[in-house]
This record gives sequence, structure tokens and C-alpha cells, in this order.
Amino acid sequence: MDLAALGLLVDTEGWDLLASLPAYDAGAELGLQTRLREAGYAPELVSAALLQSQLRARAQDKFGTFADAMLFTVDGLEQATRFAVAARHAARYLRAEVRLVHDLGCGIGADAMAFAGLDLAVRAVDADAVTATVAGVNLRHWPAAQVVHGRAEDVVLPTGEEATHTGVWLDPARRLDGPSDARGRARRVVSLDRISPTWRDVQGYAAQVRATGAKLAPAFPHAARPEDAEAQWVSWRGDVVECAVWWGPLVETAGRTATVLRPGSDAVTLTESDAEGAEPPLESLGALGGYLYEPDRAVVRAGLTGALARLVGGAELDDGVGYVSAAAPLDVPWAHRYTVVEAMPWNVKAVRGWLRSRAVGRLTIKKRGVSLEPEAVRRQLRLSGSSEATVVLTRVAGQTVAVMVDPAW
Repeated sequence: MDLAALGLLVDTEGWDLLASLPAYDAGAELGLQTRLREAGYAPELVSAALLQSQLRARAQDKFGTFADAMLFTVDGLEQATRFAVAARHAARYLRAEVRLVHDLGCGIGADAMAFAGLDLAVRAVDADAVTATVAGVNLRHWPAAQVVHGRAEDVVLPTGEEATHTGVWLDPARRLDGPSDARGRARRVVSLDRISPTWRDVQGYAAQVRATGAKLAPAFPHAARPEDAEAQWVSWRGDVVECAVWWGPLVETAGRTATVLRPGSDAVTLTESDAEGAEPPLESLGALGGYLYEPDRAVVRAGLTGALARLVGGAELDDGVGYVSAAAPLDVPWAHRYTVVEAMPWNVKAVRGWLRSRAVGRLTIKKRGVSLEPEAVRRQLRLSGSSEATVVLTRVAGQTVAVMVDPAW
């Protein structure tokens, strides 16, 4: 979407057309497009309105009914913070007695909307003109929220006493300009030196304004966390959606933390202290207990699997694999529990024989900490039969193992 198409949408005729469209139906889109053009609407307006209708339908998962009154770009929607997470960001600034937040790299305005919704003043900026305009539309209900088109690096921030009740929020761009991938999306960058603003620049903002937070990728390296800062990995429905780094009064627990969010359930936050004193990893496969636990991915990303080991009275199978063995079946809301059926060192012939003896033709393969590829393993096992099974491929004491489990929990 370009500025011309966006201008058509925010015009009175375009906005009224968008409001009149039925719920998005991919199968009916072509017919609706034809009818709208026959009704006299300009083709450019019809295309822009139907794209927004499609994006609003996709946005329901992140924004709920708020999506029905918002505008989106394709990349902006994909990268936007979902409201349940943005609300938690905003609450940190409110608890820290911040009154004004500079949202540098605001995208379509998801976090800025959460800030404004808690009566915080917002000064938002985005380097892309279309995205900044979309954010302005989405923030139109909050007079204390302002959006401008510009670079985060050019924003002049307060210093000293003037910064006492001021906060900074950054969501550095993690996609490259230029050729896109097979799905038409800009390519992602991994290096902290290639995000924009760079990680060095982000830390510079934190040095200037103490109440600074930054949304980074889940692959954020543990060693990059600044001293006294909090790096929090956050998951939603089991998917890790971000690693947010917090400085100054926004820090709730310094170090690495993990927050697990699930609809209808209370948030669970784990810290490094929760993992202290955990038993060392298993010394042999023979020490494997009757139950296998798999913590939420945010817990694994944060390196806090020890918290699960302590809770269930067990031990991690091997350093960093994220699976925990225990003798007792406990209900842990942020972990899956499996009953161990059989365990053996990884050997294609032995595992194939075990599966064939039980007529297993459908096999769920889970893996972590090993280089085996599930599809290659499936071909090697040459499955046949009508039964189902689940196997976990992982490590115990440095050895690749196959653990057959029953996912009943």
C-alpha cells in the first residue's frame, strides 16, 4: 500500500466504504470486487479497501475487535505487538511513574495505543511514511498521542531532570530493504548490529533516559544482556513472540526472566532465582524417570529449565535440551507432561524394531538438542501399521536417545 492508496482510504468515501464491507471471505472477494467497481468506486480504492478488509480479519487474533477500526500494512501487522503483550509493556511504564513515552519505531502503533490507553502521553515516530500515517490513524482517538514520520536517530530526547518522568520504547527494524522472500516479505536480520536502530544505539538511549525498554527477537543472546537490565522472553500460546529488554525503573527483576501468557489463564513469570539449586542433568539414560516434562518455549529460551526441574523434583536430561525427567506426575500449567513408555540409545534398527512390534504407522517426532531431521528419520524407520506413537529425540549425558512417550497430561 502506498500513500496514494492510503489517502483514498482515509477520505470520507473510502472510510465509509471500508465500514460497509461484509466480513472478509476469500471466496467471495472477486465477486465483491466486481460489484464495487460496477457501483462506481475507483479500482484503486476497491483494491485498497479489500486489502484492509483482509488484514483486519487476520488481525483479529492479535487485536480482537479493535482491529475493526484500525488500518494495517502487511509487514506492520506481522511485526506488531499483540495487545495482550503491549498492555503488559504499558503497565511497566505506568508503575514506573512515567508520564510521557517516546515510541521510536512505532510501526502501526500497537504499543503506542496501549500506552495511550493508560493515559500516558505518547510521541511516536516511524521511518516509513505509510506506516507512520497508518499509526496516526490508529491513534486518532487519543489527543495526547502524536505520530510523526521520521528516524528514531533524529529524535531529541530530554536529559537530566527533564527525563525523570519520561520513557523510551524501541522496536528496532529487523527486516532488510531489497529482495523479499518467497512469501513476499522482507528478509529478517539476526545480527544486533544490523537492526535499526542498532543494539549499540539502543543502549545509548538507555544511557540517556533510564526508563527505556526495547522489543528484540527471541534469539537475543543471553550474553548481550547489559548488567542490571532485565531480559524477558515472552510467549503467547506457546510461541515465543519477543525478548524485551528493560532498564532503570522498568526493571522488575534484573537478569533473565520468562513470562508465559495464555488466554484465560493468569500470566506466569519465572526468574533466575526460581532455577537456582536445580539438580544437575542426568548422568545416564538409566536414571530417566517415569515422566518427561517439556517447559514452555519462553522458559527454554530464557535458560530457566532449572525452574521446572526444581518444581517437579527432577533433572534436565542434558545441558540446554529443555526436557526434564521426574518420577512424579505433577500438573504444571506452563509445561507439557508425558508418560515415558520406553527409552533407548538412538539406533535406527532398534527403534524401527520397537515401532514395528507395535504396528506404528503414524509417528509424531519431537526433537531438541540433536541434529537429526524428523523427515529423514521417518524415511529411515519405514513405518507401517495402524497405531500411533510419539518419540522424543534428544540427549542424555551427551548421548543421542529416543524416548517413546504417551502425551497424556
